[in-house]
Amino acid sequence: MSEDVSSLMAIRRQKLAQLRELGVDPFGGPFPGTESTAEIRARWEEGRRVRLAGRMVSHRDMGKSQFLHLQDRAGRLQIYVQKPALPEKELAIFNLLDLGDILGVEGTLFLTKTGEPSVRVESLTLLTKALAPLPDKWHGLVDTETRHRHRHLDLISNENSRKALDLRIRLVRYMREFLQGKDFTEVETPMMQTVAGGAAAEPFSTRHHAMGMDLFLRIAPELYLKRLLVGGMEKVFEINRNFRNEGISRKHNPEFTMLEAYWAYSDYLGMATLVEEMIRGAAQELTGGLKIMQSDGSELDLSPPWPRKKYRDAVAEVAGADWFALNREGMEKRAVELGLEMEPGLAALEITQKVYEKKVEGQALNPVFITHLPAELVPLARLNREDPTVVDVYELIMGRQEISPGYSEMNDPLVQAERFRHQVGEHTQKVDTEFLEALEHGMPPAGGLGLGVDRLAMLLSGVDSIREVIFFPLLRPRETSA
Repeated sequence: MSEDVSSLMAIRRQKLAQLRELGVDPFGGPFPGTESTAEIRARWEEGRRVRLAGRMVSHRDMGKSQFLHLQDRAGRLQIYVQKPALPEKELAIFNLLDLGDILGVEGTLFLTKTGEPSVRVESLTLLTKALAPLPDKWHGLVDTETRHRHRHLDLISNENSRKALDLRIRLVRYMREFLQGKDFTEVETPMMQTVAGGAAAEPFSTRHHAMGMDLFLRIAPELYLKRLLVGGMEKVFEINRNFRNEGISRKHNPEFTMLEAYWAYSDYLGMATLVEEMIRGAAQELTGGLKIMQSDGSELDLSPPWPRKKYRDAVAEVAGADWFALNREGMEKRAVELGLEMEPGLAALEITQKVYEKKVEGQALNPVFITHLPAELVPLARLNREDPTVVDVYELIMGRQEISPGYSEMNDPLVQAERFRHQVGEHTQKVDTEFLEALEHGMPPAGGLGLGVDRLAMLLSGVDSIREVIFFPLLRPRETSA
């Protein structure tokens, strides 16, 4: 803590003592009957009496006339205080206020000479005394890590942060209402699981001492949601927190939010139509249009139709029409010519997938559905009837990243068991045998989809990092002096 901040905090504690000497509780009780700044603006009427509570974020001293701004979740509103009009005790309280204090006021609405909507204060109540000053004299936090570590200050001082996080809140609400409007049922599945299934990822592990058993934080809810299909719940979804013990980047946080939905008697094409309708509707509802400016100056265009392209065709477009006729060495040489770094010993499928991730997924700004991926990449999807080397899936790419995978789900328990065994190799303990037993009772043909809520929120708000749309992203502990 700097010397200046320590000095300011000492002054505020002196004011705290003075307030208590006046018989004022600096951390007072409720202030009911308030309207938000948005509600006041929406119901504006000259002379109407209102009650407003918020944080004092600006103060312009003009002698007897005092102009302040109170800020709540919806925004800021100016309040006007005439010192001589305040009762003696309230005037004493007013003189002990600082930026950051939380106030409750009652008064009437009026427009200033410059036309700014304002509240003419008739009574004032201190609700909370702020003992620490706001950052940088109210110019806001600038350093990115400081903003994420001190999200409370970021929300107070940075309007763009408030907007991005508010959009995320409204996005989750929209998705929930959209799916419920399609007769999907929202459910909850375990976040601690005995087998980390439903995706290929490294889990976080923990231990339940009372039961003497090791558990994993879930990497996906898929296998539990499919058991509900077996049980007769034909349209289910979950907005869930997943945990993957992997790297952190602009697009990855170890704890993240996914939507997963399953629809009996549908398929991957039905799920593609569903997710396209949902995302376009969310964009229209939350941003007012289908063209959204991104942080790098590019424009994301969600206008229909969203093209659908087979995996092989998409790779061939960027790597050459003869790509799949090349041997492994030829693929590796071509990939290097395309500017990709190749680890030694990669198989042909792995080289192809690298080309796909970097040159197809990594360059597609506007939405495109990539379909018919190699069967080895997606062990939980149904094999294509015409070409069993691929599966009936889509990957929705937009903003140069995958946003949503969708499958025609595998419901053959024998084929599923074999593909699980092939996936885990010698680690048979990683196979969810209870899920396989559930499949043996018969799961209807179904479509399923996942949707990265954090990533979609990034794109709709136009920010450049997943941390901007997660209230408290994972950070290393702050270093402290010994």
